[in-house]
Amino acid sequence: MSTKISGFTFIKNGLTLGYPIKESVESILPLCFEVIINVGFDNPSCTDDDGTYDFLKKEFEENPKVNFLKSYWDPELTQRGLILSQQTNIALKECSGDYCQYIQGDEALHENDFDEISECVSIMEKNKNIEGVIFQYHHFYGNTQTLKHTRNIYRREVRLIRNNIGIRSYLDAQGFKTSTDSKLTCIESSARVFHYGWARESSVMKKKVESFGKLYHGKDYQDNDFKYERIWGLIKFNGIHPKVMSKWITSNKNTVDLFKMPIRFEWKNIGLMISDFVERLTGYRIGEYKNFIKIKGRK
Repeated sequence: MSTKISGFTFIKNGLTLGYPIKESVESILPLCFEVIINVGFDNPSCTDDDGTYDFLKKEFEENPKVNFLKSYWDPELTQRGLILSQQTNIALKECSGDYCQYIQGDEALHENDFDEISECVSIMEKNKNIEGVIFQYHHFYGNTQTLKHTRNIYRREVRLIRNNIGIRSYLDAQGFKTSTDSKLTCIESSARVFHYGWARESSVMKKKVESFGKLYHGKDYQDNDFKYERIWGLIKFNGIHPKVMSKWITSNKNTVDLFKMPIRFEWKNIGLMISDFVERLTGYRIGEYKNFIKIKGRK
């Protein structure tokens, strides 16, 4: 492919919070001619972090594709997770490719999907009106053998975008919008994003929940109540994980068996059950929020 794809991501306290950030970067490297990693720090001079920056620099010191940024995370910027899109956009601004492949620090692409992603980029080359590519999501919960699949968690999202047309990350960095706050015009791919954000060991997950709570509710936020439960929407995962995740999965194995727990019932789950039943029958998700406008067909 003559076109160039930049990869970009951001991370803060990746070691403390158990992020597979090294594996996330490795999962997109084969697609990209460069990868921008924006590492967050606790002070404006960018000298205070948990060792994530030095860890990643050492891991990728012999890879000329990987470029690093340092960025201060202002603890006052804690409204609606806005700092997450801010940090994403800092990395995106440094991308020089024709297209940009986004990955978050707890996500990974599967090597079996590289051809599909390349095909989508080829389609974008022919149709300049296409601004992004939609990926399918596997959200792991509790461990890497359990998926959460229900209406209150997104099943697809934009992860590859056209560069240099004003696209930016917005709000808490789940998706992207144009410079005029319009939704992106996209094609849908079968490529998957494996999301391991809720598959950490319980004690590490508690730290992550509290850390993210501060991004939404202020620097003094505390949460000591987290525990894994059998919630509505859990299903067994019988597929194959990306190869780059093998070591991380073994090292971070969580033995919690959610299916042996009593299911936590909430009245609001009645609506989810009905929606999920309709989705299984028809493929249509009632009330689904979409950050994109999907083009019918791929030509």
